[in-house]
Amino acid sequence: MSLEYILTSFVVILLPGTGVLYTVAVGLGKGFRPSIAAAFGCTLGIVPAALASIIGVAAVFHTSALAFQILKYLGVAYLFYMSWSILRSGNALGVSGEERERSLYRTVLDGVLLNVLNPKLSMFFLAFLPQFVSPNSENATYALLLHAFVFMGLTLLVFICYGVTASLTRDYVINRPKVMAWLKRGFAATFGALGVKLALFES
Repeated sequence: MSLEYILTSFVVILLPGTGVLYTVAVGLGKGFRPSIAAAFGCTLGIVPAALASIIGVAAVFHTSALAFQILKYLGVAYLFYMSWSILRSGNALGVSGEERERSLYRTVLDGVLLNVLNPKLSMFFLAFLPQFVSPNSENATYALLLHAFVFMGLTLLVFICYGVTASLTRDYVINRPKVMAWLKRGFAATFGALGVKLALFES
């Protein structure tokens, strides 16, 4: 595995996207442990896209307009749902102490769904992974799996850093209701904007 692949993956993962936004929002609203759960969920959500690109299923989305559109609009609906959920939450982005343990599973699930329902992710892997693995290699499938696994590991590491950083500033933010209210509106608007962007995305 080349250093070029690791550095390129690292740069791609660092770029703010849906997963980063979600992990930071959870870190600010719910604290350290939920932010780890969010990072873990977003990483798990990469698995279907990575496997799809490796076995060629992602190519179906590239050639089948119907399959692509169905998945795309499921993703759009979920992003709008996330936006609405943030706006309607009574305690800004957070939950009460007794609900926190129970909410960890939901946090993981939301992170998984955000990536699973994003067809752009499978397109990304379809275009990204083959650039670093020779198709003539005897162990091409193994190499693709290894590259995908490394990408997921880097994703988990970077997202944990994002989440922990956000959770460290939580006390500052949560003690200032006006700041928290504006953050809630900002995150809700951003999820909504991402939904619109995904709706306009063409394969």
